[in-house]
Amino acid sequence: MTTETTLIGKKAPAIKLQDQTGETVNLQDFEGSYVIIFFYPKDMTPGCTTEACSFKDNMARLTKLGVQILGISCDDITKHEKFADKYKLKYPLLADIDKKVVEKYGVWVEKNMYGKKYMGIQRDSFLIDPKGKIVKHYVKVKPAEHVSQVIKDVKELQD
Repeated sequence: MTTETTLIGKKAPAIKLQDQTGETVNLQDFEGSYVIIFFYPKDMTPGCTTEACSFKDNMARLTKLGVQILGISCDDITKHEKFADKYKLKYPLLADIDKKVVEKYGVWVEKNMYGKKYMGIQRDSFLIDPKGKIVKHYVKVKPAEHVSQVIKDVKELQD
């Protein structure tokens, strides 16, 4: 599902976070490539695992199209490391513990489960072009279908 947001067409908000190995990842380091940033609620949960593994399973196709993959949640590095090891995820999972990045991207939202309201990450993704501009915002994505839509969109943008 893609929808217009106020970020489309603008320079992607800066990201400088640690990944599951403790390395600092800076979004600027990927200029010149497409980047898909997928925000997900929590490591080791069913939907998040489906989405993360779908990116892993399609990594060769995405890499061939020049797409870098970044996953972001508010889990810490230790949880990301366990998640990446268990599912053999070979791309950065960034730890936004202080929630600055999720807030910049507008994905830290009020959620409602069984009548209980709480704050959490909405499962959104952003496709950033090689110049660092956001070209697509995928809202409340379906984990199993999302990667095929990203691949289709990148191919269309490259034509």
